[in-house]
Amino acid sequence: MNRLERDFFARDSVTVARELLGKILLRCYRGEILGGIIVETEAYLGEEDSACHASKGCTPRTQVMYGAAGHYYVYLIYGMYHMLNIVTGEPGHPQAVLIRALQPVRGLQLMGELRGGVADKKLCDGPGKLCQALAIDRGLNGMAVESGELWLEDAWLPRECSISAGPRVGIGYASKKDRQKPWRFIAKCS
Repeated sequence: MNRLERDFFARDSVTVARELLGKILLRCYRGEILGGIIVETEAYLGEEDSACHASKGCTPRTQVMYGAAGHYYVYLIYGMYHMLNIVTGEPGHPQAVLIRALQPVRGLQLMGELRGGVADKKLCDGPGKLCQALAIDRGLNGMAVESGELWLEDAWLPRECSISAGPRVGIGYASKKDRQKPWRFIAKCS
C-alpha cells in the first residue's frame, strides 16, 4: 500500500477527519508491526474552535499544531492517557484530527499484552486505548508522518460501510455552538 504523505494533511481538519476513515494506522514497536483501520475521528479547527487546544493561543503544548501539516500532536490527559492527533491545514492556523478508534488488524497479540489482555474488539475502541495498544506516547509528539515508527497507509472503506457524523465528545469546556458541530466521524461496516 502507499503511505500517506504530508500533502494529504495540508487541508482543513474536517475534510481530513472524514477522509481518514478506512485508512490504516501502523506502528513499528519491538520489531513488530501493530495497527488497524481508522474507524473514528474528530476534527479540531483552529483558535476560533473553543474545543481546540489552540483556542487559547500558542503554548509549549500546542506549538506543534502551529507548524506544518503531517506531524503528530500527542498529549497526555488526566495524567495517564495519551491522545494521538495529526496536524492539518496551513502553518500558522492550528488544526488537528484526533484518532479516536481503530479496528485492529495487525499485531493483535502484542497489542493485547500492551492493553493488559483485553479482548481483541476492545483493544482500540477509544483514543487512550489505541495509544496504549500501539505504545504511542509523547515521545512521538512532533514526529512527521513519514517516520518509520508510526505511519498511515492509503486504503478505502468497503462499499457496505456507512459513515456518520455527529457532535464531538468529552469537550464540555467548549461553547455550546462548538459542542454541537458534527465533526466526529464514525465508519460502521457490516
